[in-house]
Amino acid sequence: MDSIRGKAAIVGIGEVPTGFYPDRSFIEAAVTVGVQAIKDAGIPKEEIDTVIPIGAVSNSLDNSNLVCSWLVEEMGLGKTAKSNFQVMSGGSSSANSLKTATALVTSGLSKAVLVVHSDRMSSGIDFEAAITAFSKVSINQEYESPYGFSQLALAGLLQQRYMHDTGTTERQIASVVESLRKWAALNPNAMMRTPRTADEVLDSKMICSPVRKRMMNVLADGAAAFVVTTAERARDLTDTPAYVLGMGGRCTNFTCTAQPQNLFESWGPAVHEAYEMAGIQAKDVKVAEIYDAFPTFILISMELLGLCSRGAAGSFVEQGCTSPGGSLPVSTNGAMMAQGHTGAGGGIAILVEAARQVMGKAGERQVKNADIVVETASGGVGMDFHAGVLGREV
Repeated sequence: MDSIRGKAAIVGIGEVPTGFYPDRSFIEAAVTVGVQAIKDAGIPKEEIDTVIPIGAVSNSLDNSNLVCSWLVEEMGLGKTAKSNFQVMSGGSSSANSLKTATALVTSGLSKAVLVVHSDRMSSGIDFEAAITAFSKVSINQEYESPYGFSQLALAGLLQQRYMHDTGTTERQIASVVESLRKWAALNPNAMMRTPRTADEVLDSKMICSPVRKRMMNVLADGAAAFVVTTAERARDLTDTPAYVLGMGGRCTNFTCTAQPQNLFESWGPAVHEAYEMAGIQAKDVKVAEIYDAFPTFILISMELLGLCSRGAAGSFVEQGCTSPGGSLPVSTNGAMMAQGHTGAGGGIAILVEAARQVMGKAGERQVKNADIVVETASGGVGMDFHAGVLGREV
């Protein structure tokens, strides 16, 4: 289980502000974050021999061009790049690209890997097309879609079931949004930086009972990138690499109706694998960067990670423990509920934030002693669950 522990590290990150940017082109954002990540790493661009562009949702032509080495050419990597290939598993693309990059550098097949995500989910996609896409993606077209089921319906069912099983209140779920907005207020790259109280969340319009308007993420334009290399090379480049200490994952289903009823039995082994590989326990975690999509998912993930006992996460958040200054900061960039939903980039942004905290580069929202950070990812309608551990020391 310790075959890759501490043998690779994230050494550079890049990110542009998330939001509605109709004048910022797709490739401009992608190149900008790629250049930022390389410069942040302090690595000669000639060492970047593998480029992994994450799948883009808003424009099929942009996505096809990424597959065909668009970034390699635009960034001037054509003389040194050995490989350009895409990783795409929705929100879990972050975990799968990190696993791929780690395997490449630890095996000696690559010196350094650049992972880039860019998408225009706000200004670059037709509104009606976006609604249709999110109504049908990961929804079985034969058995679910004809009955009106959609990803939004899933959010309602997920929250209703979680509240029923655990006794968690709607106010406690609204408190998740309040916490995320507090973090977003400190994040210059976040889309929704205006603080919102739990009362304001509860006063917002009901969309799909019991999910309210301010419990929903908002589609956005955004881009982020990171560079992975060997731990040995990382020590030459920076005093603050984010070492990859552990990873685990489980892929369980396609449709929501096929999702395992007991997520703790089905997804729990992913957490166990990541912790065992990293040689840590839940009590060692200083920061949790959790993929959200909807606030209920943060609570479920906190319990999956062992950070709270079953049913206790809502009260923990309501007491302010996950907010700035709290005992266990959670999703310090504001996650998709506040930073914005950039397609597959929601997971990339969370992973970049995890690395940022470990590297001590989070500015106003930097958590003291963030030496062990756990991050999660999930794609589709909960088709999989991934946990990763980054740390300051091997």
